Amino acid sequence: MAPFLAVVLLLFSWVFFFPISQPLPSSQTQILQQLRRHLEYPQALNAWNITTDLCYSPSSSKVSIVCKDDSVIELRIVGEKPVKYVEFDGFPISGQTLSDQFSMDSFIITLCRLNSLRVVSMVSLGIWGPLSDKIHRLSSIEILDFGSNFLFGSVPQKISNMERIQTLKLDNNFFNDTLPNWFDSFQNLSVLSLNKNRFKGPVPPSMAKIKTLQVLALSENSLSGNLPELKGLTGLQSLDLRGNRLGPHLPELPAGVITVLLSKNLFSSEVPPEYGELDNLQHLDLSFNFVDGVPPPMIFSLPNITYVNLASNSLSGALPGSLRCSSSLGFVDVSSNRLSGALPSCLGSEAEKRVVKFAGNCLYVNSQHQHQASYCQGFGKSTEQTVVISLGILIGIIGGIALFLLVLVFVALILCKRCCKREISEQNLIPKTTTENSPTGFSTELLANARFISQTMKLGAQGLPVYRSFLLEELEEATRNFDHSTYLGEGSIGKLYKGSLENGTYVVIRCLELSKRYSIRNLKLRLDLLSKLRHPNLVCLLGHCLDSVHDPYGVKQVFLVYEYIPSGNLQTHLSGYIPEKSLSWPARLNILVGVAKAVHFLHTRVIPGFFNNRLKVHNIFLDEHATAKLSDYGLAIITEEIEKHEGRIESQKSVHVDPRSCMRKNTNLEDDIYGFGFILLKVLVGPTTIEREHASLLNEMARSFSSSDERKRIVDPIVLGTSGQESLSVVISITNRCLSPEPSARPSIEDILWNLQYAAQVQATADGDRSQKLIELTWNCPYGPRIVVPCSSGFQIKESPGFDWNHLVHVRGSESSREYATHVECTKRVPPVYVGVQGAKIAVFLSRNGACNAMSWRRLVEVLLHQP
Repeated sequence: MAPFLAVVLLLFSWVFFFPISQPLPSSQTQILQQLRRHLEYPQALNAWNITTDLCYSPSSSKVSIVCKDDSVIELRIVGEKPVKYVEFDGFPISGQTLSDQFSMDSFIITLCRLNSLRVVSMVSLGIWGPLSDKIHRLSSIEILDFGSNFLFGSVPQKISNMERIQTLKLDNNFFNDTLPNWFDSFQNLSVLSLNKNRFKGPVPPSMAKIKTLQVLALSENSLSGNLPELKGLTGLQSLDLRGNRLGPHLPELPAGVITVLLSKNLFSSEVPPEYGELDNLQHLDLSFNFVDGVPPPMIFSLPNITYVNLASNSLSGALPGSLRCSSSLGFVDVSSNRLSGALPSCLGSEAEKRVVKFAGNCLYVNSQHQHQASYCQGFGKSTEQTVVISLGILIGIIGGIALFLLVLVFVALILCKRCCKREISEQNLIPKTTTENSPTGFSTELLANARFISQTMKLGAQGLPVYRSFLLEELEEATRNFDHSTYLGEGSIGKLYKGSLENGTYVVIRCLELSKRYSIRNLKLRLDLLSKLRHPNLVCLLGHCLDSVHDPYGVKQVFLVYEYIPSGNLQTHLSGYIPEKSLSWPARLNILVGVAKAVHFLHTRVIPGFFNNRLKVHNIFLDEHATAKLSDYGLAIITEEIEKHEGRIESQKSVHVDPRSCMRKNTNLEDDIYGFGFILLKVLVGPTTIEREHASLLNEMARSFSSSDERKRIVDPIVLGTSGQESLSVVISITNRCLSPEPSARPSIEDILWNLQYAAQVQATADGDRSQKLIELTWNCPYGPRIVVPCSSGFQIKESPGFDWNHLVHVRGSESSREYATHVECTKRVPPVYVGVQGAKIAVFLSRNGACNAMSWRRLVEVLLHQP
């Protein structure tokens, strides 16, 4: 009896102290399963198959569910579909986004049925489309995170009704509208993070009225103009506005700010003295702007400052010798400015415990990386000089007003004429997006390119250093003072040298002699745009050097530093006379698709686009993975005057002018399409195009491509031997269109890319089908019959009755070919023979004089081998 009472007492105490929790209602479970179905069953949710009560499903870094009072209050899911595309055109991308069956509205409506949710985090799930305005139905939400998806358009205004929201994160998406002006309606918002989108226009004044805001992150967008007054953000601790086009005035900052990141913008004013009063400031980054003057000395002695980066600006004058540094200051970078005088002791001799970078100035230090004093002269002005200049400006303004009515018409005509003639104006140098008449509500920039473009090159992933400015001394050291042994030759424009940097990285240095003097600011704007052209199929531009030592007000020589690709260009990889070293048709298609992606990127990524890109076979390089990389792109933005000068010379060389050349000069877009056509032609025909005139080649091509028999006469035999009929026909068709004498008849680059990818897909399908078939060939040989069977590595020879296996020497084949080819040699003076298989058709032929030459494919005959 006593044991029984003990058991009853134990059960009673268990129920009393550990009440049985209620399982999640079936309705909530069904909603979660519906969300899983909407998200197309991501791998992270596989555990939901076997878990009865999802509130008690195991949490991980990928999935977390928190329940309270029989309701789900937190739902966090991290998928495996990070954004890998530079752009996105609003259509699903296989392997990246959810399928075309996904409905944003249905997904959000289902999500909102979990009406107790306080935290929603849906990251890297491939969610695509405009964010539904029905999201505001999550009235209890406090944290909302849809980062690393494919959301585009604008932020729905109804989000402003979510009064309890504290954190809003929409990073790494494709929102491409202006920032909304209703953010001040949030009463509890503390974190607003919209990094890595396509937002454009100014930062709205309402954003500076969010009293509770602690973190404001808007980096890597296309925001422009001056910032609103930020002093009212009394709770702001972190401000991240890197990688925009903000400026020209640096903003005043709230007293409590801790981190300020304003690099890579267009700020050109002096650093406000108030920055030296920000006692809580720890991290200040103003690098890669146009900030001038002398930085306030108090910045370096702020009590909590640890990091100050003022590199690559226009700072001038001398830092005071009495400048003091805070004991917490660990990093200072003032390199690539125009500072002069001596380096303060706390940044020089007494800077043992801190990192200080000061190269590229005119400082009196024992360093080889300083400019001559003339480089920095004229940029620092005394107060008296400033007053005199200001008075002169005032007099000039008064005089200008007096003459305004007399010269208005004259000035207007001149300006109009200049604007019409100018191909690239400084005002249009900075990339921008436009919505134009897009029916889907997002920019034509997005409509134009994302369907086929791979992710832009991430330098960290490929081991390349970030873009930077080089000193002339560095390049001279890398090339041994531009020694003749490092000279690679003449590029499309400029001389090319091979160099080795201090870290052992090999680079190619292009030297450009400008035909007119550019201002440093003008040229930096142009180079800034060129540096943003990063794509897996572009030879990476690593940096530049401006040679302005002898002229501090202008530049007439520019050095561009590129990654070095040792594998050679496409022209060297096209058909030679060694078949096994030649590129097969699938490999050539892969290269052509890569080049088309690069051109597509250059035409559509920024406005204005880059069109005249010197598309030639010898400007296409192949890396160690046979990935195509286009070089000599975008140089027109720097060398437009050189091109005009050369154009005038060319027009005077001959009385006869090719009408096609005139036609191509009418629009740079057609220049690239026409040039791409010749790349296609050389890939099809091979080395026979190298030394032949364009006109005769075009005429022969038009005749030879008209029929399959004539096609065999001109097309590279390696192409014929490794291509399928449909794939080859598609490429020939698009080649003919690219080389049309009528520019209006030429295809768009998107059309070219689509056709090439279709040709590659058709070819891959044909290769896959062929590898599964066994085709037998039997013929008579003095040593008995043999059976040839295609396999993954070429051909196998199977013995049949009466065959002496010892007579076989070797068999070679093409692993990726559609028409499998093998070279069979027998002893006893049997001449070499080629075997071709296409469908049920079998062709066997002898090579002339026993010479094994790929050109023999042009003499295919359907015969059987009988005697040597």
